[in-house]
Amino acid sequence: MAGKQEGGIIMNSKRRKERAAKGKAGMEKDIRAVVVLSGGQDSATCLALAVRKHGAERVAAITFRYGQRHALETKYAKGLARRFGVAEHKIVSLDFYGQLTTNALMSKTAKIVKKKGARCPNTVVEGRNAFFLLAAGVWAKSLGATDLYTGVSEADFSGYPDCREVFIRAQQKMMRLALDWPIKIVTPFIHMSKADEWALADRLGILDVIENETLTCYNGIPGKGCGKCPSCKLRNRGLAEYLSTSGRKPSARA
Repeated sequence: MAGKQEGGIIMNSKRRKERAAKGKAGMEKDIRAVVVLSGGQDSATCLALAVRKHGAERVAAITFRYGQRHALETKYAKGLARRFGVAEHKIVSLDFYGQLTTNALMSKTAKIVKKKGARCPNTVVEGRNAFFLLAAGVWAKSLGATDLYTGVSEADFSGYPDCREVFIRAQQKMMRLALDWPIKIVTPFIHMSKADEWALADRLGILDVIENETLTCYNGIPGKGCGKCPSCKLRNRGLAEYLSTSGRKPSARA
């Protein structure tokens, strides 16, 4: 999958080298969009959409280290940023997060569970998207970008309150007031199921990339994941649903 795909989304090595050479020559960047990139399925597909709309040379990505149990996420985010050839990829440390809240996703030992009657699994990181979007918006303004992509969905999610459309609308209003900047939070999947997302990835020509080069699993297993945690169940159920209706077969690498 190293070559060019449908819509010119994935860049080959020659094109990446050409872009790097231009950057070294001091050519001015014209960034139009910033993508919050975790290294997982949702954010990787968001990145593909942003690149398709704006062109890789006008897209930047931002990844956050906030004490999550799997540093491997950052590695996968780096790989995705390279593969799609974006103009810039920034990794930001939010080390203070562990001083404010505790959860299974930021613990090395806590067992990941969803208790009976609970709305969310114990992996919920309180206010995470609010922090991420504000920080990404500050950087976007410094770059002159107005589009801010995030892969949240309220149609097919784990009950996290900061994945709801009502939150996104409120966050965008707050950020416009706080930054005095016409930021637009782009949420392509807000009403999409995971099966819909897989179908979109296939249309974009990146199904194999999303299957094998992302990390969504709460237990830190790339690709297909552990198959047991809430994130894997959601992801794999969506893929199975899409494959059953499309007639496609899973990747040999998955």
